[in-house]
Amino acid sequence: MTSHVQVVHQATGRVLIPQARWCNSFGSKLRGFTWQRSLAPTNGLVLVEKKDSRVNSAIHMLFVFFELGVLWVNDAGRVVDTALAKPWRLSYAPQAPARYVIEGHPQLLSAVQTGDRIQFVPVNHNPNPRNRDD
Repeated sequence: MTSHVQVVHQATGRVLIPQARWCNSFGSKLRGFTWQRSLAPTNGLVLVEKKDSRVNSAIHMLFVFFELGVLWVNDAGRVVDTALAKPWRLSYAPQAPARYVIEGHPQLLSAVQTGDRIQFVPVNHNPNPRNRDD
């Protein structure tokens, strides 16, 4: 079963993405938004790595047909970098190591700044998605 989380701005309590797919397997991370034609502002992905890393949290936009607002978040829940990812670009990597890559609608970038804290709140039956890999 696919698990989902809400992506929440910790300081304001604002739900940034109400329905983000939790991607912690190789296949789910590789698939991402490839071949999808559009993205609703309420949907997104959280790509989960085992630990903070610049290399492992890099993303590609090959076969992605729309722009994405991207947040890189470290294991402490702090946003370490952001980017407006353009379709068909080979690579985007964060300026600092990150464990989580949040991909969503570009409007996501207007609600978050580097240094903000992000929280993942379970949707469905997953009791604690943030620590699933631990």
